[in-house]
Amino acid sequence: MSTGPHILMVASGDLRESANVKCWPAQQALEAELTAAIEKLGGSIERAHPVKADLGHGFIASQKEGLDIFANIDKKAPLIVAEAVWQYSLHVLPGLMAHEGPILTVGNWSPTWPGLVGLLNLNGSMTKAGIDYSSLWTIDFKDEWFLTRLEQWMKTGKVDQDTSHVTSYAGAKNEKAAALAKDIAGDLKSRRTIMGVFDEGCMGMYNAIIPDELLFPLGIFKERLSQSALYYATTQVPDAEAQDAFDWLKEKGLNFHFGENGAEELTPDQVLLQCKMYIAAVRLAEQFGCEVIGIQYQQGLKDLLPASDLVEGLLNNSERPPVKGIDGKIIREGKPVVHFNEVDECAGLDALMTNRIHSALEQPVETTLHDIRWGDYDPTGSTDAYVWTFEISGAAPAAHHGGYDKSSSMRQPPMFFPAGGGTLRGIAKPGEIIWSRIFVQDGKLHMDLGRGKAVELPEEETERRWTSTDYAWPMMHGVLYGVSRDQMMARHKSNHIQVVYANDAEAADMAMAAKAALAHELGMTVSLCGTAADGSPLKV
Repeated sequence: MSTGPHILMVASGDLRESANVKCWPAQQALEAELTAAIEKLGGSIERAHPVKADLGHGFIASQKEGLDIFANIDKKAPLIVAEAVWQYSLHVLPGLMAHEGPILTVGNWSPTWPGLVGLLNLNGSMTKAGIDYSSLWTIDFKDEWFLTRLEQWMKTGKVDQDTSHVTSYAGAKNEKAAALAKDIAGDLKSRRTIMGVFDEGCMGMYNAIIPDELLFPLGIFKERLSQSALYYATTQVPDAEAQDAFDWLKEKGLNFHFGENGAEELTPDQVLLQCKMYIAAVRLAEQFGCEVIGIQYQQGLKDLLPASDLVEGLLNNSERPPVKGIDGKIIREGKPVVHFNEVDECAGLDALMTNRIHSALEQPVETTLHDIRWGDYDPTGSTDAYVWTFEISGAAPAAHHGGYDKSSSMRQPPMFFPAGGGTLRGIAKPGEIIWSRIFVQDGKLHMDLGRGKAVELPEEETERRWTSTDYAWPMMHGVLYGVSRDQMMARHKSNHIQVVYANDAEAADMAMAAKAALAHELGMTVSLCGTAADGSPLKV
């Protein structure tokens, strides 16, 4: 007989039923282990919604379903949102907003099932929505760190986490960083600029939408573009122009993993359509004067065109297939058309700032977001550092891999991408990085940032990580200076992390100092996370 609290449990899922069915066994395993852990601690747990045997899963699969479920549960009961997979936060966010009892999100530490990605998105979305919550994660539901904190939540409704790696930023000490920040902020506020948004709210990522009124004081305005316009523009690109772009990529050494069965394999016709989408996106960005653009792709466009991931990687690279405008001149020659994957506007704002800072400092401008997919120590012993697997669906620029000849393109999974399309795949080259995340909390813009490096792992360890996650996607082996696994998870307010290289550690310190100063100058609340490369305080 249980002596502890009676806990309700919900599971938010995907909007795509094929994903819910495939991922259901992983969710069942998580729920069984979590139930056993809670019962061992003297509590009891009950699913707040039934398994849908006719559909083959037990996920909440739409916002309406979530509303109906939360309307019929005890609003004061302790509640766990258990996540073994990627989930659409909008399915549960309205119900969580109205819930009065303590809320805990729990994720499984698995490379194969992106529960950590789903967990971090939900956490970031709840942070933006002003929902009080606690969060936990574990490899096996038996480790002392997890069980101690789970018991604490069951008794108090709160979980203590270590965020001692975070310090508040009070302003630039580096005169060069301060001057550069003032120049860029002044230009933004006087000349102003445009962020192109091809439909908002990709995959339920409420945390990825910045309210317009928070952008206006920065001098940034959204140009809301429809993905139907991108589709139409894609259909208007001549075959010969697409072929020229395709030939350019092949000449640069990009390796396409082609097959013959387009339903399951990558084909040249799919890549030619991707080339048309790339050309259309460049022209639309120029037509509307967008400094940065974000394509949602996932819902809607996937039923019309191949995946946008190769397109996005090309856009983010300085060296890319030339595209001419109506005046016959090459559009933004030698520069990226900065793109933010999954139309994550927080990443888009970050990318805009990064591009301006790195251009001024003559540092590499290629930037991308990655999912914080998973992490582990290297069992081969090549490094003592904790190495994160940062992975995104293909939007990473070829420069991050060392060039097109060190990159390849593989077909996206048919389950998610019926029209096919390839990625821009590779392993991020070793080097010093600046990492960051902009997020919304208490109605204001915040930025966390720090320093780290991309490292090279032995081939067998790279293959282990790739085959355990998404083999067709680009990946970075990331080490964050002065930030532990649990500190990162406790603090980070998004499934995405923004990364950019610098030429060396000194240049990276300078670029980070300039980004912190610019965010501060623009009115954001800035927090420094971790240490410099040598373990000393971050240089600002």
